[in-house]
Amino acid sequence: MAKQIGYAVVGAGPLVERALLPAFARAGGETRLAAIVSADRGRAHTLAQEHHATGYHYDEFRQALQREDVQAVYVALPNSLHCDYAVEAARAGAHVVCERPMAVMADECRRMLRTSQTNRVKLMVAYHVQAHPAYKKVLELVRSGAIGAPKTFSSDATIRVHDPDDVRLQRRLGGGTMYDLGVPAIFVARTILDAEPAQVMAMTARMTRRYGGDVDESTVALIRFPDDRLAHLHTSFGEEPTSVLTVFGDEGSIRVTGMYEPQRSSTIEVVRGGKREEMTFEPIDAVAAELEHFSNSVVHDVAPEPSGIEGLTDVRIVEAIYRSARDGRPVTLPRIARVDAPPAEHDLRKPVADRRQAG
Repeated sequence: MAKQIGYAVVGAGPLVERALLPAFARAGGETRLAAIVSADRGRAHTLAQEHHATGYHYDEFRQALQREDVQAVYVALPNSLHCDYAVEAARAGAHVVCERPMAVMADECRRMLRTSQTNRVKLMVAYHVQAHPAYKKVLELVRSGAIGAPKTFSSDATIRVHDPDDVRLQRRLGGGTMYDLGVPAIFVARTILDAEPAQVMAMTARMTRRYGGDVDESTVALIRFPDDRLAHLHTSFGEEPTSVLTVFGDEGSIRVTGMYEPQRSSTIEVVRGGKREEMTFEPIDAVAAELEHFSNSVVHDVAPEPSGIEGLTDVRIVEAIYRSARDGRPVTLPRIARVDAPPAEHDLRKPVADRRQAG
C-alpha cells in the first residue's frame, strides 16, 4: 500500500471549500489531495488550482478514479447522492470516506457496506464529533462513573437556514433536520449510553411560509434504550442556534455547550453532589483529524471508525423517527448485526465494549 493516500473529493459546496479542502494541508504526511470533482467544471478547476490538485466534472468521475495517485474518495455531496458515488468508488477499488449521514435509506447503507466488503476497501463515515476533545472527555467521565449510571441523554441542535435553495431543505436531496443535525446526536447517545435503541417516538413541525423547502423545520424525538434509559433529541432549521447536550446520571450530570461544533470552543459542566466543575476546550480541525485517521487506517490496514455499520445504524434510527412522526405512533427497532471495533490505538474514540442490542 502506498505510504501516501491520495484523495479525490467529490463535491465542491461551501463546506467543502471552507473546511474540507484546507484540512488536507493539516492532515499529516500520509494524506494528499489529488482531485476535486464537481458539477461545475469551472469551479472544480478553480478550486483544484488553488489546492494544487486536478479538477474534474461529475461526468469524469471514473477518469479521476483511474488515476494512480487516487487511493481514496471523500464523498461530500447532497445526502441522496452518497450511495451511488460511494458504490462506484468502491467498485473501482478506492477506499471511501462519506460525510454523515451515510445515506438517506438503510438499504442504501447496506449496498455501500456490501460493495466495500466485496471489493475489500475501507469505508468510514465522517461524523466530525468523534474527533472533538469534549466528546472524548464526556466518554471518559461517564465511563469512569463521574455521574453514576447514565440514565437520560438530552440533545438540542438548532440552526437557522435562510436560503430556500439550501440542499438541506430539499427532500429529494435527502434534506431534513434529523439527517443534518440529528445523526451526530444519535451517534453520541448510542455511544454514551453504550446500547442500541429499542423504540422511538417523534413529532415534526413542518416548514413555515418564511422558509423554503419541503422538509421538517423542527423535530423532537424520544428514544428508549434498554434498562429504562431515555434519549431526547431536538433539531431545528428555524430556531436560535444551539449546540448543547446533557447527560443525567443517578449521581450527577454533565452539560456540554458547543458539542457538535468542533471548530468552536466548547464547555463541559459537571455537577455532582451540588458541586460544579467546568472545563473549556479550544477549537480543533476535526476534518483534518478524520483524514489523518482514515489515511493511517488505510496505510496500516486497520478498520477505521466510525464504520459503515455505525452509519447504517444511525440512518435506521432516523428512518424510524420520521416514520413515527408520520404515523403518529411508536416504532420498534429490530436488532442489527455489528462488527468488531478496531484496535484502540487507531481509533478516534474508545471502542465500545459489549454494547447491548435491544430487541
